Amino acid sequence: MLPVVLEKLLILQARDRRRRELEVQLKAAPGEVTAVEKKIAAERGAIEAAKLEWQQLESKKKVLETEIGAAEQKCAKYKTQQLEVRKNDEYRALGHEIETTEAQIGKLEEEELGILYSIETAKAKFAAAEAELKANISGHEAKIRALKDRAAVIEAELATARADVDSARTPLTEPVLRIYDRIAQRQMPVCVPLRGGKCGGCHLKVSSEVESAARGKGDATSALPTCDQCGRIVWWESALT
Repeated sequence: MLPVVLEKLLILQARDRRRRELEVQLKAAPGEVTAVEKKIAAERGAIEAAKLEWQQLESKKKVLETEIGAAEQKCAKYKTQQLEVRKNDEYRALGHEIETTEAQIGKLEEEELGILYSIETAKAKFAAAEAELKANISGHEAKIRALKDRAAVIEAELATARADVDSARTPLTEPVLRIYDRIAQRQMPVCVPLRGGKCGGCHLKVSSEVESAARGKGDATSALPTCDQCGRIVWWESALT
């Protein structure tokens, strides 16, 4: 049978470990939300990238339309001038300019057709990406809501866990609590069983004096025997049965 003080310490330890677990979870919650928010930002960035590609092609098409319009005006001007000239060399020179300009127009129109095809492809790509990425964003936003809800639940559980720890500390004396707190600051669990003469915390062999104290035998008088190696409070496992 365990000494009463160890029974109380084991209750405190169980509640303290639960409190610590909840504190770790609550501390991690903002980071989890931030990670999902980064995914949302990446999804929105991908949508904007697809949209920008389409917009850039539209801008390029407008530039080509302007260049084609200017070339057509130039060609019309050359044709009008050609009708007015009297000299053959001037007529031929204007004819050459007309041919050059018409070739330029043809090249620009060919480029425009390629841009039009690219615009259709980019529009389709944007529409598909927008639908998929918006669905992803919706899923991420739902996850954020779930994480925040979970954090609120953890916070409530943590308040209860802290109250439970305080309640478990009340029956223990200050000297015992000082020993427990000193060990708990550097390692958990604080109280571990002895199995085969080995500490359940560091798994190293304890001295015969510590083992005797844990068994409640011999000349040992310590109510809280501790491991020679790691300093944890030890108890004889069979004492529970």
